[in-house]
Amino acid sequence: MSTILLVEDNPHIMKINAEALTMYGYEVLQASTAQECRQAMGWHPVDLVVLDIMLPDGNGVALCRELKTQYHVPILFLSALGESRDVVEGLRAGGDDYLAKPYDLEVLAARIEARLRQERSGSRYISYGKLRLDTLSGAAFLGEENLHLTQKEFAVLLLLVHRAGKTVSKQEVLREVWNTGTEDDTRPLWTLISRLRRKLNSPESRIEISSKRGDGYKLELI
Repeated sequence: MSTILLVEDNPHIMKINAEALTMYGYEVLQASTAQECRQAMGWHPVDLVVLDIMLPDGNGVALCRELKTQYHVPILFLSALGESRDVVEGLRAGGDDYLAKPYDLEVLAARIEARLRQERSGSRYISYGKLRLDTLSGAAFLGEENLHLTQKEFAVLLLLVHRAGKTVSKQEVLREVWNTGTEDDTRPLWTLISRLRRKLNSPESRIEISSKRGDGYKLELI
């Protein structure tokens, strides 16, 4: 069952959408503020976010940008702001779709279904030892513990898992994650690897990111 997070401050719209999506077979989480959205994303894996723009404690476009730096999750804007410039702003902020109010519930459900189908076109879960990566939500779990990775941390770890047991060069990591093939400044990568090592540091994990000076990084079981 896919989990949908509704971020909407209008209780009437929230009730209608929640009931409709529940009937379509989704698990529905609800948040009426940006802060409640952050809290929900932190404690429960989410497959898609339906996001209003005008929230009582912030702007949905800014919240979208924030979420996209921390989670690999599709975001569908649902807003009364339906001018072309509003749609463009939302999509450029990282939104994956945009539906203006008023709207048809069947259209909303179809948009959600289409987006989730696109996300499921590849394998969602990847495991390595006790490490499990959710490629749809961008969440990583060590056993039952959510590692709370940033988007770049998740991208680097996913690359290392795909190449587990083999050394991945710094140049390849920079090219795949930072979209640069140069090694002029590898400090961001070094800092990120240090954070990943701390998050993976557990007596039960038996997972290590090893490195050789100048060669790159390798994920392996110990």
